[in-house]
Amino acid sequence: MDQSSSVFASWLVIFFSLFVTLASVVPQAKARAFFVFGDSLVDNGNNDYLATTARADSYPYGIDYPTHRPTGRFSNGLNIPDLISEQIGMESTLPYLSPELTGQRLLVGANFASAGIGILNDTGFQFINIIRISKQIEYFQQYQQRVSALIGAEQTERLVNQALVLITLGGNDFVNNYYLVPFSARSRQFSLPDYVVYLISEYRKILARIYELGARRVLVTGTGPLGCVPAELAQRGVNGECSVELQRAADLFNPQLVQMLNELNSQIGSDVFVAANAFAMHMDFIHDPQAYGFVTSKIACCGQGPYNGIGLCTIASNLCPNRDLYAFWDPFHPSEKANRIIVQRIASGSSKYMNPMNLSTIMALDSRV
Repeated sequence: MDQSSSVFASWLVIFFSLFVTLASVVPQAKARAFFVFGDSLVDNGNNDYLATTARADSYPYGIDYPTHRPTGRFSNGLNIPDLISEQIGMESTLPYLSPELTGQRLLVGANFASAGIGILNDTGFQFINIIRISKQIEYFQQYQQRVSALIGAEQTERLVNQALVLITLGGNDFVNNYYLVPFSARSRQFSLPDYVVYLISEYRKILARIYELGARRVLVTGTGPLGCVPAELAQRGVNGECSVELQRAADLFNPQLVQMLNELNSQIGSDVFVAANAFAMHMDFIHDPQAYGFVTSKIACCGQGPYNGIGLCTIASNLCPNRDLYAFWDPFHPSEKANRIIVQRIASGSSKYMNPMNLSTIMALDSRV
């Protein structure tokens, strides 16, 4: 090699080293961040960092997760946010309370969800120390301050505006509030129809606040068929039939949620909020489990008592050998396989499931911007 070639090669090495150093010092925003708000259906492990009974931090939770260890997800494996992250080509978001959520990993987004919470602050009071939705939103503001220090305010605003947001609330406001005990405080205060109206009005404020903080694509899931989960079959169902009263609650809540989202979108002048019909998604495999490869949609894989629907899923519980054959993992939560079916509907489902558009359409539209 002659002297000029040697000098050029040396400069190339120096330039490349400098480029690598700068790239590590000045983080660049990733393609699309993902933020998650809500309850145990979407909690990726925040409650593991809290002194609460609403935790999924012990065996057999996580038995089918890649590490085969509990992660705080209320699942045998992956949950809905994990599978949505797969759909948008991103790694799973970390729980906001995780000490690993620093530096470049912040740019992927964050999961603020906490098992046990609801739309109302008094929902899940028995779990004591959980991240209520008002606190989740406070953490979202704090997150933006942290990212601003990393990439600047303008880049942070762009990251949040271009992000995908998922919010799942409402189920606990019935199961762990209105119907938690006979003659609960809320059931004495409100008739069921009036309670639903109140929930929707409070939910509207939550969604408006998330929009104010920069969210521009928000997937909002309605409640699933609350009366058909193994816990309710065991406690309220008659002859294996879904609980009529809890199904009525979902039937009242979900259409009013869609109406409220449509009103918000009209007010904003853009399709910011997208309704995911979790009720219909679940009822497909609850009505005909065999069509989806399940042997049952009534009995939980992990639990005890009728339908394995009593108490918590613990090391002492009955545990099915093949989780893919069960629509429900524990008394309240779908199995990973059921979650995959739900996310397929979110990604490419018709207007029966997604209104006004599915996730694939969102991704296609937003890629043109």
